[in-house]
Parts: sequence; C-alpha cells; structure tokens
Amino acid sequence: MTTTEHSPAGPALAPLRLARERFLSGRPLPDGVPEEVVAAWRRARFFGVPHDLEEPPADPVRPVESALLEAARPVLERIAPALGRGRSALVLTDERLRVLWTTGSVAGLDPWPDLSERTVGHNSAALALRIRRRAEVHGPEHFLDRWQDVSAVSVPVSAPWTGQTLGTLTVASQLCGGCPPHPGAALAEAAAAAVEAELLARARPPERVLLDAYLRAARGPDAAVAALDGLSRLVSAAAERMLAPESLQSLERTAVAVRHQEDVPAEAVLPEGAGCTARITLVCRDGSVVGIVAVLEPLADPPPPVPRPAVALVGCSVPWRHAVGRAVELARSREPLLLTGERGTGKTALARELLGERATRVVDAAEDGELDRALAELARGRPLLLRHAERLAQSGVAALNTLLDAQPEAPLLVTHTPGAPPGPCLQRLLDTLAARSVTLPALRERPEDIRELLPALAPRPAPGSPPLTWALDALRALERYPWPGNVTELAHLVRALAEHRRASGPVRRAELPDPVRDGPAIRPLSPMEHAERTTILEALHRHGGNKARTAAALGIGRATLYRKLRGYRG
Repeated sequence: MTTTEHSPAGPALAPLRLARERFLSGRPLPDGVPEEVVAAWRRARFFGVPHDLEEPPADPVRPVESALLEAARPVLERIAPALGRGRSALVLTDERLRVLWTTGSVAGLDPWPDLSERTVGHNSAALALRIRRRAEVHGPEHFLDRWQDVSAVSVPVSAPWTGQTLGTLTVASQLCGGCPPHPGAALAEAAAAAVEAELLARARPPERVLLDAYLRAARGPDAAVAALDGLSRLVSAAAERMLAPESLQSLERTAVAVRHQEDVPAEAVLPEGAGCTARITLVCRDGSVVGIVAVLEPLADPPPPVPRPAVALVGCSVPWRHAVGRAVELARSREPLLLTGERGTGKTALARELLGERATRVVDAAEDGELDRALAELARGRPLLLRHAERLAQSGVAALNTLLDAQPEAPLLVTHTPGAPPGPCLQRLLDTLAARSVTLPALRERPEDIRELLPALAPRPAPGSPPLTWALDALRALERYPWPGNVTELAHLVRALAEHRRASGPVRRAELPDPVRDGPAIRPLSPMEHAERTTILEALHRHGGNKARTAAALGIGRATLYRKLRGYRG
C-alpha cells in the first residue's frame, strides 16, 4: 500500500468514452488516450471478453477454506456500516481474484464471482494485484458496458509474515465527478491494513516466532538475513543479492534437518562458489526447534563464479543420466546418431553439446534448398545436424538414404519427433539409424530434475539484482505438472517470470499460470478421460490459459470446460 496509480477521471472521461466507442467499433483512436488503458482494452479483446457481458460465464471454484476470508470477515463486517446505503460496495477477493465476500450495492455492480481480466476485462482489483499497490479505475476505463458509470479503488492485501499477496479489497461507487483519489481510497487502505493486522494476530505461533526472530536479526537495510522453517522463507534484500538458488536450497535442507533433531552445525554448508558464509541460529518454541535464522557474511575474496552447466546436460534422474550417457558414448565415433523424443525434450540442445566445437552444418529438414547443399557437404565429410527428420520431403529422405547406403559412417546427427506414422522411405531411414539411437525422456518422467533445471533456464540477473528463486509451494506445483511442452515449455515459463514479474522474493505458487498452479488430476482417470484432459491442457497452453478461447477452439461451451476441469480434480 504505497502510492496510487491515478487513472483519468473527471473532465478526461468524456474523451475516453468516445475513444472506447471507437475502439469497440474498430475505428482509429484519437490522440491522447493513455496507453495503459488502450493496452487493457486490447487484453480484454484478446481474452475474448464480450463488452456487453451480462452474466458471468461460470462460477469459479472457490477455496473450501480461506484463511484470508476467516480473518477479514469480522473486520469487514465492522466497516460495512460506513459505506452508506446504496452508495458504495465493499468487495474482497483472493489472489486469483475470486470474490470471497461482498456487501453494499452500486447500480451496475451486481454481485460478480470473478474479477480476473480474463473474465471481465480491466478493473481496479486486477490492476492492484498486478502492480502490487493501490489502483483506481473509472467509468470508460472499464471494458464492460455495465461498469461505465462505476468508479472503484482497490488495495492489495498481503501476508504480514511473507509479503505474499493474498487478495484485494475494493471500494466501488457511482462514477466520481472529481479528480483522484477516489473518495473511498482511505477506507480501502484502512480496511486492508486492518485485515493484515488481523492476519498477523491469527498467524500460527511457530510462524510468529520465526517472524519475530527474523525481524530482530534483519535490523538495518544492509543486514543479509534469511529465516527458514522448511515451508516458508523470509529473505532480506541484501541476502537475496548474495544467495544463489543452490545456496537457498542448502539452507532449506539445513532447516529441515534441525527440525528433525539432527546435528546442528554452527555454519550451513553452502555450495562451492557461493561467495558467502551462513552463521546459523536456531529458532525455538516451547523447547522445540521451529526453524533457523541464517546471517550471511561475504567472503573477503570471493571465488570466480562457477559457470553454469549447459541445460542439455542438467539433470541427475536415472532416465536422464542413462539417455545422456548413452548419447555421449555413441557420439565418440563419427557414425550417424539419432536422437528421438517428444517435442521440447532437448534433442537439439543435446545434439549441439555432443557436436562440441566441430564445424557443423545445422539444417531444419523442412528447408529443401539448404538440405541439398548440406548433403553435398556431408558427403565430403563435414558433420551435419539435421533437425526434425519427420518433416523431410520424400525427395530429401530418398537422397539421405542413398548417401547413407554409400557412406554408412557419415558424420550425421538426426533429431526426430514421433507423431504420424512415417512413410516407407522415412521408416527405412529410421530403421537404418535405430541401432545408434537414443530416446530422451519426457520432463514428466524426470520431475526430480526440475529443481536443477530452473537456475540453468533462468536468464542471468542484472548486476546487483537477485537471481530468480522459488518457494516450496511453487516447486511442488512445477513438479506435479505434466509439462506437455517439456523443457521448452518450462523454459518459456521461467523466462516470462524473470522478465515480467513485479513481485520480490521467491516465486510463489499463486504466480504460476492456471494449468501449472492447479496441477494434474488427483483422482484416477479412465483412458478416455486421460486423453481428453491431455487435449484440454494442450489447448489451454496454446491459448495462453484463456479458457474462453480454449473452449471455442475445442468446440465446447465455457461452462462445459470449467465443469470438465473441476471433474478431473475429483
């Protein structure tokens, strides 16, 4: 709860109404329309939100238990009389913008179960959740027709012991004629502060003890302190800059070990090249250890940073080490080698590592012109990496088979993604290479490698910026997700979070995309249900998690899609 992000109001609303009408009719917009408002309208159109929406598409699945609602209800019930009859409404949402509680009334603002942009377009609750501070949206800034005469101010509500955003509080009223701030801004700020105070008072005693120990140790802006209990992390800004993800994981293992009464070291054993030491202090309650506080000190002469391993070689699971070991062994000779596996499993990346510094020609099988020249060079002894053999045209397959008949030891490395049944020529090529082939396992078959892949996939942080780290609840969600796009899909997720997230601290489960956050089915599925669920998840992935576009692409109603997703979770 810091400064307000002001939105145009008062005299600026008339031009905005005209601009919105032109936007909805596809006509050019006038000059002077705030870019952030136009971007919000475009997002709503991309998500498939109808501007004349009258009824919510489906009730979202609300949490069975909500610590936020339990803490907020008595506070909000005390505040509700201050709203004034028929003039304002007070709305509480969770971190997914599902409405948990509402009171009061405003014309045009009927009870609505979901305030996410994907459902209703631009609104103050979605904006506050995204920018993590107070936000206002007035009249025509909204995308929906029904909210053109509504003004709203929203404030994020955070967990006082972790800083995680738990939801939002919104005060809505009839359209304000004056300038910001919204007349309900002070009430929204006060309500959010009161709810956060109630959350702190209701925190579990071990959490309170850990929080108090952290606050005592973290006095001063330069204190590098981390408090951990194996479930939660409290990390100061100085510690974030100092700790690599591997070091944080070492501290978490230490916290779990001491809670199980194992030997307590004076210092945590950090990975080689960590560049700091960690002095450990136990946090106890009623004679039991509930966590640790680690005070970090930089080394006087820190070692040079350890180079990150190539993503293609990262992983310690048995299926992955077996596949990589077999590929390395086969690649020692210059004979042809076939790497096969699902899309996104890392075939090309591993192929490049196997080829090393050799002057290799890399060609995609769909590039016919390039293929002819590459095969001529291969015949003269230049190594060739041929990607996507399943895309080869008939003539290309025939030319390659002829070359291998004449030169069976040609330095050729081929990647292939199984799919449609291969034709006779391609099948002959695959049979020729079968004796020297390696199948890379899908990511869902080696979930234990995800924690090693995350730091390797993350872009290097800017100087002075902390690396991307992950809370335990996020790691568990990542390990449960089936990853239809394999390592490529995981890499896109990590890169998007590294580049666009506004929150500080470890990535929480609530920040992950819906399919990843919700996880796989938790009840046994029939073969038909399993196939149907896989199809739906892949469609969600293709459409960026947009359920409206997914339902349209699958030819089913949005309510049917919601029902099926709920059904898979049992």
